Amino acid sequence: MELHDAQGAQLSPPQELSYLHGGHGQMLDALESALEGKGPGESVHVQLEPEQAFGDYDAELVRVEPLTRYGEGVAVGMQVEEGDTMYTVTELGGGSVVLDANHPLAGMALRFSLVILTVRSATKEELSRGVSLP
Repeated sequence: MELHDAQGAQLSPPQELSYLHGGHGQMLDALESALEGKGPGESVHVQLEPEQAFGDYDAELVRVEPLTRYGEGVAVGMQVEEGDTMYTVTELGGGSVVLDANHPLAGMALRFSLVILTVRSATKEELSRGVSLP
């Protein structure tokens, strides 16, 4: 699988993945639909708009807090959990820390390019767990 933004910039290196097909929540619904009925050797190229992927960017999910609230060791990219919400530290400076609860790909149209390598039936264990096992 390769992932690019709508302008063609690569967002992640090519990688192999496996998943349990059939609405088990392991893959974006629109991407899983594009893979429906495909077999080994087939290619799939699909662009998902933000509402089909990780949603629109929501500025209300961004907070600026005093850096002293989080102590030493705070760094851009680290995760901070507060209640039921996971934030990513996106900026530090001027005694403040910027926390963002948006998914890093929120607000972006995404282009997926995939080649189906294999298709197999799920094991009973995979079906009971709802995940593909290595």
